[in-house]
Amino acid sequence: MNDLDYIKQELNHYGQAHLLNFWDDLNQTQQVNLLTEIKNLNLKEVTQYFADANQSLKAANDKIDDLLEPLPAAVCGSVTRCSVQQIHDYYKLGLEKIGDNQVAVLLLAGGQGTRLGVDYPKGMYSVGLASNKTLYQLQAERILKVQQLVNKKCSVIWYIMTSEHTKQQTEKYFEANNYFGLDKENVVIFEQFLLPSMTFDGKIIKSAKDKLALSPDGNGGLYRALRDRHIFEDMEKRNIKYIHVYCVDNILVKMADPVFIGYCVSKGADCGAKVVEKAFPTEAVGVVCKVGGNYQVVEYSEITLATAEKRNDDGRLMFSAGNICNHFFTTEFLHKILEKHEPELKHHVAKKKITCIDEKGNQFMPTEPNGIKMEKFVFDVFRLCDNFAVWEVLREDEFKPLKNAEGKPKDTPSTCLHALHNLHHRYVLNAGGKFIQKNGTPIPDIPSKNCHSHSAATNSQANDCDDSVVECEISPLVSYAGEGLEKLVKGKSFVPPLLINEDRINDV
Repeated sequence: MNDLDYIKQELNHYGQAHLLNFWDDLNQTQQVNLLTEIKNLNLKEVTQYFADANQSLKAANDKIDDLLEPLPAAVCGSVTRCSVQQIHDYYKLGLEKIGDNQVAVLLLAGGQGTRLGVDYPKGMYSVGLASNKTLYQLQAERILKVQQLVNKKCSVIWYIMTSEHTKQQTEKYFEANNYFGLDKENVVIFEQFLLPSMTFDGKIIKSAKDKLALSPDGNGGLYRALRDRHIFEDMEKRNIKYIHVYCVDNILVKMADPVFIGYCVSKGADCGAKVVEKAFPTEAVGVVCKVGGNYQVVEYSEITLATAEKRNDDGRLMFSAGNICNHFFTTEFLHKILEKHEPELKHHVAKKKITCIDEKGNQFMPTEPNGIKMEKFVFDVFRLCDNFAVWEVLREDEFKPLKNAEGKPKDTPSTCLHALHNLHHRYVLNAGGKFIQKNGTPIPDIPSKNCHSHSAATNSQANDCDDSVVECEISPLVSYAGEGLEKLVKGKSFVPPLLINEDRINDV
């Protein structure tokens, strides 16, 4: 039996014979490509995923309020409720683990820049900093700096999970930029797997006569990729003990954050989550909590208003731990997940408008959802953790995602640019520097009007611009989180915009 006959038999068995409907219209190259895509599918697995997904769809409207429990105080820490000495101790412990080459960072970078209106990976995006640094460059330089803070030669390995859509461009980008000063062998780029989109009656959707409608299997596809792409083997060979996992779009992310790592290690945690306090009860953010005794992230849409508004005796929201996709894992815990539990992780379902072909083979985009995409979430392993830790940080210090193009209400290039400027402005003030107007008039520490913010002017169409921003950019190679700036800025006054590079302080 040749390949084509075998595939026809398999497709018939699993009710997917329509995938070859336009076979005779394809040239030889197209036929080979289509067969390859089909052969790469595990049809038995995919159809089982769909059956499970159908159950998820039926239960989608079931509220789980009665099962929700707030996080136990014993697993929670907070940058605002810890003593300075305690935070210093966490920081010191984290640096110690980094210095022992036991820490790696893992970037979830499978998404494209579609919502930003670009056709390249989001990590290659520049929000308009004076330096024109991209998200990838900022993150690479933060790794370089945290290695320097240890005061001995060490390496923080950077694992980058891409998708079929982003891998090649990401590899070329890093090569063209000499890995931004990192050792090439310490930047490990790998690819997550793809899953087909399905119609509501279980048929695999084709996006063209010769192509299936495939999409990444979610950031929870990480676990399968770690195992099947042999990335976890690489971690074990390097004797890595702790992994800091994060998403590419957070411009304020602290790479291999020593405080977070030190906190989780000190708690003996297998698994940890960095969170921010919800801004208000109905904020559209997932919540880290317990469900039926297990740790979990519950989406805001799954909680009723009455539960979202519940408060503790101190007035704080009962379910306040906003998930920011910033996690800690031990490799021992990951080994358990990969060996025993990865197949148990359920797919989440999203109804989507999926580009497809009609009965005549013409491609079109439907105006209403015509199918589902299935994906796993990275935090789905929380429920399998025995020793969990939650570390709450300040949103304005550590979380500002880039998701939307200018003109949207939030999470745009302008809001990210302003968040970084504001953070660096505060770094300078805390180190003893001041800002003044060109005429020498002091700029208030908390400005109330435009202070030479050309970014606000150039992006005036954005709904989320903040005209009070003082433009201040500090290279990560100068300071990881505000440390070491006194020698550069203490007792000095600066006219914004200000750029503090590795070798000089510039007006820009």
